[in-house]
Amino acid sequence: MQGILTGFAIIGVVIAAGYLAARLRVGGPDAREALNRVGFFVASPALLFTVVADADLGELLGAPLLVQAVAAASAAACFVVVNLLWFRLRAPEATIGALGAGYVNAGNIGLPVAVYVLDDATAVVPVIGMQLLIVSPLVLLLLDSTTSERRVSLGFVLSQPVRNPIILGALAGAAVSLTGATVPDVVLAPLEILGGAAIPMILLAFGMSLRGSRPLRGEEGRGPVVVAAQLKAVLMPAVAFVVARYGFALDDAAVVSAVTLAALPTAQNIYNYAARFRRGEVLARDTILVTTLASPVVLLAAAALLS
Repeated sequence: MQGILTGFAIIGVVIAAGYLAARLRVGGPDAREALNRVGFFVASPALLFTVVADADLGELLGAPLLVQAVAAASAAACFVVVNLLWFRLRAPEATIGALGAGYVNAGNIGLPVAVYVLDDATAVVPVIGMQLLIVSPLVLLLLDSTTSERRVSLGFVLSQPVRNPIILGALAGAAVSLTGATVPDVVLAPLEILGGAAIPMILLAFGMSLRGSRPLRGEEGRGPVVVAAQLKAVLMPAVAFVVARYGFALDDAAVVSAVTLAALPTAQNIYNYAARFRRGEVLARDTILVTTLASPVVLLAAAALLS
């Protein structure tokens, strides 16, 4: 229980600081965009490199990760189907909505929850690796291709690692992890400092985005937000439970871990991606806000039911 409250207290305080900074006009009218751009182009790639380089990529093949992959894909696919039937959002906005339904905050909330609730800080590492190495590059490629005026070609796809700093950082970290290379301290230490600024920047920018806006009143309407939030908060943990318990026959501790990780809220990275491409920003912001408010309730309920 303490881990759940600690994780959400951390994120809430930093978001509130961003909101207060916007009200006081700290940094001027372009502060939010500046934080988003620095976070996307500088801090996030450094963070991804340090996290992935230190991870055991062999863990990505385990059953617990497959449970998370199935649960996330199910929630995202459901949003896509609902969008095709009712909302008819354009491809970039639909991508953000699907991502909001299945991309968990495995970092700044997942890590403290893993430490204090699951008593295993490494439990969240495979999810972080999957999202950074597989999901994020694919999503960024899709957003880039659907918002760019250029025709998508093989050369465009192959140039993504060079054109996108987040993909480049993740791939560089994967290369270090797979080869077992040692990164000199003179290189690693600055990257750790820069990476440490990524989450605060994203959270501050998210808090600033709440200034002068009313949740659930974006141009896409509240329907996509409600659907994405329900899929994330309810369907994804439910699918994780079914797949872990009956699909892979995992033990009780592994089932608790699977449900806990799947019940984490939508990651702030989604807003950072949306802001970078200027598409679906309100949808991303509101989905993050709603799932962040709902997630503690879901996590506490899950803990009570599975204990």
